[in-house]
Amino acid sequence: MNDLDFLRTPEGRALLDEVRDTDPTQELAVATRLRRTHPAPLVSAALGQARLRQRAVAKFGAADAGRMFFTPNGVEQSTRASVAAYRAERLHGLGVRSVADLCCGIGGDAIALARAGIKVLAVDRSPLTCEAARANADALGLADLIEVREADVTEVDTAPYDAVFVDPARRGGRGRIFDPEAYSPPLSWAVSAARTASRAAALKVAPGIPHEAVPPDAEAEWISDGGDVKEAVLWFGAGAAPGAVRATLLPGPRTLPGTGLPDPEARTPGRYLYEPDGAVVRAHLVAEVAAQVGGGLLDATIAYVTADELLPTPYATAYEITDRMPFNVKKLKALLRERGVGTLTVKKRGSAVEPEELRKKVRPQGPNAATVFLTRVAGAPTMLIGHPAR
Repeated sequence: MNDLDFLRTPEGRALLDEVRDTDPTQELAVATRLRRTHPAPLVSAALGQARLRQRAVAKFGAADAGRMFFTPNGVEQSTRASVAAYRAERLHGLGVRSVADLCCGIGGDAIALARAGIKVLAVDRSPLTCEAARANADALGLADLIEVREADVTEVDTAPYDAVFVDPARRGGRGRIFDPEAYSPPLSWAVSAARTASRAAALKVAPGIPHEAVPPDAEAEWISDGGDVKEAVLWFGAGAAPGAVRATLLPGPRTLPGTGLPDPEARTPGRYLYEPDGAVVRAHLVAEVAAQVGGGLLDATIAYVTADELLPTPYATAYEITDRMPFNVKKLKALLRERGVGTLTVKKRGSAVEPEELRKKVRPQGPNAATVFLTRVAGAPTMLIGHPAR
């Protein structure tokens, strides 16, 4: 009996409940105690699953993560639930009622699709991954909407389904894969599959995908959640605008469409600095943010916008700049000491200095807080000091 089979039995579920909140530092003591009444491999399986569930809370929330079943790769590679829900709602809004979910993993996207009322064929070639996906559909009461099939996705007939969703593997034995043609399956195959979808298709790709690798008949969307860029999606078919780009920020959603503006000009620093959301930067939509706030760039090669007025936008965080100086650690240390700054946030774009390295050198002390930006202004290494605008 494999681990997942056991963990789904009444004995296994009872063991999972018992180790649910085990502190990692107490695992050895807990394992020693439980091995007196349970086989050692099963105790290890339960503790391992509990550890994965704890890690999965950040993506799936405590309620779902506490009931789901994970593999190590599944936790690492699954779509965050909020992002999957956003995509599922967009597909549902396009009239999609059935989806072939190719490379489904442990079923994160299939769960979101099913919760949106969409029937799902979830396909993966890994037997263990498929077993986890079935277990998760069952655990969350979605088994009637999710069919899990162990198969090579390139051999699956997607014609009976309204839409195709493909999430190619982007990790290999040496870590992340950056070449889209080295995905498994390759991006070119995924694009071909998307083009055959009867209504719509969505391909999940790495947010660092080069813009020139985006097919001309696709709409490209970069998505962030809570300020962290999570993925890019290539949309085909209904609702997709070929050649268009957009940045979507969650929660919200708030979507900034590309309007084809030229790159904004560089200018002297104003009173405010705007830090565009990472999805905006990846989508090459900094010009759209600059237009919203009436600003320009600090440097032609840096995605920081500067302006004289505070014009709030959901697509960038505004900071009021109080000081500007050439990069000089001693002067920065003296300024922070004079201002009584003990809480220092270090941000950088266009600087080789690591934030933690700088923090150690200046040793901030005091009751006040500040933010320092390590960047370039007109090509020169510069420090801008300020605080979030209010």
